[in-house]
Amino acid sequence: MANHKSSLKRIRQEEKRKLHNRYYAKTMRNAVRKLRATSEKDAAVAMYPGVAKMLDKLAKKNVIHRNKANNLKSKLALHINKLA
Repeated sequence: MANHKSSLKRIRQEEKRKLHNRYYAKTMRNAVRKLRATSEKDAAVAMYPGVAKMLDKLAKKNVIHRNKANNLKSKLALHINKLA
């Protein structure tokens, strides 16, 4: 158990941040999964900007690594281009 007031506060802050990050990371994974499951090109093209924006925001806030965001955006763009 922490002995300092600042340590206790830091623990509270980390717990709050962990829950926040977990929520947004899960939301991002669900959005990516939904886009990958889409078989209609029009729907996928409409969804892509929102997913890309979400990935960029999470990378900016260090929830995910920026290279992971870029890799996901690239893979999703390839997926959309392969759709008929």
